[in-house]
Amino acid sequence: QVQLVESGGGLVQTGGSLRLSCAASGRTVSDYGMGWFRQAQGKEREFVAAINSRGDSTNYADSVKGRFTISRDNAKMTMYLQMNSLKPEDTAFYYCAVAPLLRFSVPGAWSANKNNYNYWGQGTQVTVSS
Repeated sequence: QVQLVESGGGLVQTGGSLRLSCAASGRTVSDYGMGWFRQAQGKEREFVAAINSRGDSTNYADSVKGRFTISRDNAKMTMYLQMNSLKPEDTAFYYCAVAPLLRFSVPGAWSANKNNYNYWGQGTQVTVSS
């Protein structure tokens, strides 16, 4: 089993930055790909970014490309999401997840499908004020 705990969310003004962390425990996740998703109130959970097991291949949703950066530190079993130039439409609960079948590459459509992720954290709220 894998337990995931997100942190780093909060309230920030438009144009500001936040760094989310996702700490894994219970089982090593260094062999697995990981991803970030978000869910705004009343909307479906949507893909944000994904990263392969080594941390050298990534995929981003078009809406965050150029503003968000996903990374991981396998020694610390932690994944990060650096979010810059935040906009009000980025307001959502942000979730991290693990995809055991996502290893060395990050195929776009596959890595963006939330059904391919087996383990999920409880989420952290990000609110961007205008």
